[in-house]
Amino acid sequence: MTPSTLFYLLITIVIIVFVIDTLLDFLNALHFNDEIPKEVADVYPEDEYQKSVAYKKVNFKFKLVSSSVSLILMLLFFIFDGFAIVDNFARSLSDNPIVIGLIFFGVIMIGSDILSTPAAYYKTFVIEEEFGFNKSSKVTFFTDKLKGLIMLIIVGGALLALIIWFFELTGKSFWIYAWGLISVFTLAMNMFYAKLIVPIFNKQSPLENGALRDTIETYAKKVGFQLKDIYVIDGSKRSTKANAYFSGFGSEKRITLYDTLINDLSNEEIVAVLAHEVGHYKKKHIVFNLILSVVLTGITLWFLSLFISNPLLSEALGVSQPSFHVGLVAFGILYSPISEVTGLIMNSVSRKFEYEADAYAKSTYCGTALINSLKKLSKKNLNNLTPHPAMVFIHYSHPTLLQRIKNIKG
Repeated sequence: MTPSTLFYLLITIVIIVFVIDTLLDFLNALHFNDEIPKEVADVYPEDEYQKSVAYKKVNFKFKLVSSSVSLILMLLFFIFDGFAIVDNFARSLSDNPIVIGLIFFGVIMIGSDILSTPAAYYKTFVIEEEFGFNKSSKVTFFTDKLKGLIMLIIVGGALLALIIWFFELTGKSFWIYAWGLISVFTLAMNMFYAKLIVPIFNKQSPLENGALRDTIETYAKKVGFQLKDIYVIDGSKRSTKANAYFSGFGSEKRITLYDTLINDLSNEEIVAVLAHEVGHYKKKHIVFNLILSVVLTGITLWFLSLFISNPLLSEALGVSQPSFHVGLVAFGILYSPISEVTGLIMNSVSRKFEYEADAYAKSTYCGTALINSLKKLSKKNLNNLTPHPAMVFIHYSHPTLLQRIKNIKG
């Protein structure tokens, strides 16, 4: 295979992925006006349903435009040797391969973030604002962007520097050390994300003593779930949408409730949501997902080690001097079809786990309360109740509301 052939193959893959995603969006859009199934007909009154339809249509058009612009910019970057230009700039500043790699990805990531900011701003302050979701100020929006960029530079930069160092030191065997590094990092994030990362963006406060905390603690004791921390996060600072999540292992596990969730649901419904999260823990879903993620990361890095030293990868992107960082970009695109397949597997497993967690909540607490909470959250978030089956199969990590209700009742 020649560099030219690989170049066109890379572009073809990028376009095919875009076409498939866009086709799925179009198929999904055909169901926007479907009649709501009787099992969930009480979720939306007619006026609320029309609002949800409008919300889906606006987001569909927005995604179509923004993804098309992103595709055009990416193709232009390919055609006009953007990777070679950035690589030459990085090499003009240093001879160290680690520093070159950091500058290369730093320029691309920062440039990408700047270009995507107008779309993110429009999404937040026009679309989400119009439908009553946005509570974020412009200061918060840009502060979040800056914090995210700083974290990417520090954390992402450190990981990338170590991986390039492993490659320079061990050659093709680098994948073993990189796998170990990423696995430890993944475990640490699962353990300490709520303590280390969340406070950078949100304020977390212990749930105050009262009926809700007593009900949660009573349930936790009943199912043998050792619970040390229950926190409330100020999600209303940015959006009216509600959520809850479980994080950590062992002594570090904690439950976090969005303040919007507490405002929208009854105590019984909140505990039903938490019972679902406890179900994930009791059924070992969190551990399984962690192991599966680590295994897939190892497979990906092993494949990377087979191709990364091939100068064809760099040459295909117009870079004459082979390097790890340019090869990584080309490999990432080549590997994307495999990533789509592994994504299908992960989503399929995730949907199965959601059913199991729902069943656990039903058996240990109350299925009716869980159904009511799911309905309220779907209405509050204007969720799509009639998505196309292909969209669900490929992209949904959770079953649809109708599927979950039937599973709980059945």
